[in-house]
Amino acid sequence: MTLKETQEIVDSWIKEHGVRYFNELTNLAILTEEVGEVARIMSRRYGEQSEKDSDKNKDLADELADVLFVLTCIANQTGIDLEDAMKKNFEKKTKRDFDRHKNNEKLK
Repeated sequence: MTLKETQEIVDSWIKEHGVRYFNELTNLAILTEEVGEVARIMSRRYGEQSEKDSDKNKDLADELADVLFVLTCIANQTGIDLEDAMKKNFEKKTKRDFDRHKNNEKLK
């Protein structure tokens, strides 16, 4: 599925099941909440915090999909084409960081 298709599917889902988009600030708060859930899994499963029994059944893929869903909602309601934005972002990164990471001694 492309980013364009994702945006279309999310928009259709919102119109069919969600009634309407939450406002932009509410979606920002929801995005922050979802990123926090990803951070909780990452810090306990891959970081130094111990994983609680209640965290062991948490699905990282599902939480990342929640982040993508809300991010897509924000893009849709603010008129951002994510495919175009990503293409421009990669162009920016490629120009700016052409050999920066290759020359970073910390990454060797």
